[in-house]
Amino acid sequence: MELKDKLLNSYLAFQEDYALREELHQTRLDALKVFEAQGFPTKRQEAWKYTSLAQLLQKDYSLFPKTSATSELRGVKPYFLADVDTYKIVFIDGVYSPFLSDTTHDGIDACLMSAALTKPKYRKIVETYFNKVVDPTESLTALNTSYAKEGAYIYIPKNTVAQKPIEIIHFATGNETAIWLQPRNLIVADQNAQVQIIERHQSLKAHEVVTNSVTEIYAHREAFVDYYKLQNDLDTAALIDNTYITQETQSHVSVHTFSFGGKLTRNNLNFKHKGSHLNSTLNGVTILEGNQHVDHYTLVHHSQPNCESHQDYKGVFSGRSHGVFNGKIYVDEIAQKTNAFQQNNNILLDDKTTVNTKPQLEIFADDVKCSHGCTVGQLDEEALFYLRTRGIPKKEAKALLTYAFANNVLESVQLPALKRRINGVIASKLGVNLGFNL
Repeated sequence: MELKDKLLNSYLAFQEDYALREELHQTRLDALKVFEAQGFPTKRQEAWKYTSLAQLLQKDYSLFPKTSATSELRGVKPYFLADVDTYKIVFIDGVYSPFLSDTTHDGIDACLMSAALTKPKYRKIVETYFNKVVDPTESLTALNTSYAKEGAYIYIPKNTVAQKPIEIIHFATGNETAIWLQPRNLIVADQNAQVQIIERHQSLKAHEVVTNSVTEIYAHREAFVDYYKLQNDLDTAALIDNTYITQETQSHVSVHTFSFGGKLTRNNLNFKHKGSHLNSTLNGVTILEGNQHVDHYTLVHHSQPNCESHQDYKGVFSGRSHGVFNGKIYVDEIAQKTNAFQQNNNILLDDKTTVNTKPQLEIFADDVKCSHGCTVGQLDEEALFYLRTRGIPKKEAKALLTYAFANNVLESVQLPALKRRINGVIASKLGVNLGFNL
């Protein structure tokens, strides 16, 4: 049985096991019809031209864990953010782990999506935002909506600052030969609210796992959302991440995506502006090796005047790895005084690596400041020679130049503990000790 047919046929058992209010039940059915009509995306679609899911779809995935998995703290502690106290929402094979989590309802809500979908106390928020921020016609988003059961629910009330960062972590244990996970996150920052969030998907041992994740973020007037995605998984894991963000007037949302590992990673990042004088930041660092593949697809829709967006993606590729950047800035006719910047720079360390990059502008306003660009090249030989003449070995010299290449993205990381963690990962990827700690 093909995977699409298995997903369609398994839905009846899923809905019988997980009863919902009638309006959400209808939302799921409508989403399933979208997926049934469209199926999985293929390379024939322009947005998926350089990324194929064909190999992933040949496996026979378990859609629901057959056993209730548990993990000891010592086995997963290295994946938590060290040196800083955080709220934690942890899932193991798609199932919430109360032992590893630290949720809260003290001033803010950082808890489970399943609770928000079923309990009356969250009804108003869910009815207002659930499945309202996404693109309902995108097939993998629709598939996630039809099966959405578990994930993180975060609500920051008006004029409230989350006192600790929030970690959302999904572990795959390998208890199933192959598993397909579909987490769903809903994050709402009310007027003048502030929150920092770190999201991670991690396999604990080598096995086939595909995560089809959807996150909805709504930033109200003057809200501040600082979001970090850490992607450094095993070479048997694949991640398809759809993140949709809606911003209102004078809000600021930044999303940093650090892609360091995984067999296939596809990041779909969509910003929609619903107010003026707001700011959107999209930064990313990708370091790949072997046969790894990462595809960044970004869309910033400027639909209101006097807004800014800034995109800066850096990629370092070795082995036979493949990087894709497909970014679009869309400026409506009404969006005068838009200031939009988009840049994608890449370094190829081996001659068998591949990068496809396509920055795009679609501008229908005449009073704007928009720019975009991309580069694909190698390390500067003159700079490398200069460092070697100062007694720095070739391997360390390459590492320093590579680090300097990505450093301007790291400078915008607001969490020192996270910045130290990322520095350590970069040093490990480059195979050297950088000799300093930021």
